[in-house]
Amino acid sequence: MEKFQSREGLVVPLDRANVDTDAIIPKQFLKAIGRTGFGPNLFDEWRYLDHGEPGMDNSKRPLNPDFILNRPRYRGAQVLIARENFGCGSSREHAPWALQDYGFTTIIASSFADIFFNNCFKNGLLAIVLDAKIVDELMKESMTTEGYRLAVDLEQQTITTPGRKEIRFEIDPFRKHCLLNGLDEIGLSLERADSIKAFEAKHRAVQPWLFG
Repeated sequence: MEKFQSREGLVVPLDRANVDTDAIIPKQFLKAIGRTGFGPNLFDEWRYLDHGEPGMDNSKRPLNPDFILNRPRYRGAQVLIARENFGCGSSREHAPWALQDYGFTTIIASSFADIFFNNCFKNGLLAIVLDAKIVDELMKESMTTEGYRLAVDLEQQTITTPGRKEIRFEIDPFRKHCLLNGLDEIGLSLERADSIKAFEAKHRAVQPWLFG
């Protein structure tokens, strides 16, 4: 998992509450488990005018001009701002995979669904909870200012606006440690590889009959 320390990125405001995981990545795309390739189908039903299915050439599909991700000024956005209860619905891990594969590194909202929130951190995606009034301010600024960017410093737990306003956010210390060091659950286990090997060697010596 890639380390997350300081990032600066273009902001896209998704002015919707209760965005569920089926909207983030529809159910027909859940057959694959490779974690990549989901970006073109992120928000598929909102992003395209036709019905999407796996294997379609998305470059030839008609785009919905009213959906915010399709506006040229937001192309290449890395920071997504949304309203409350983002990621509600089913527990599919494909939702953070799709957001990440599209290019997002940070999601800011006034609240998240619990399972989605946990899945973000397990996959290296920073989910930040801010007060609804602050979210509203950031959303309005990003709507009215083309090229609006935010600098996110995970070590200092701060977000800096183009006007140099600094906003502090809270994060669980363990989740912060994992993101800063690029550690998923496998990485955490591998940190203790020597201890695991020592235990297995001792176990084999004490109870050799268990190993044939």
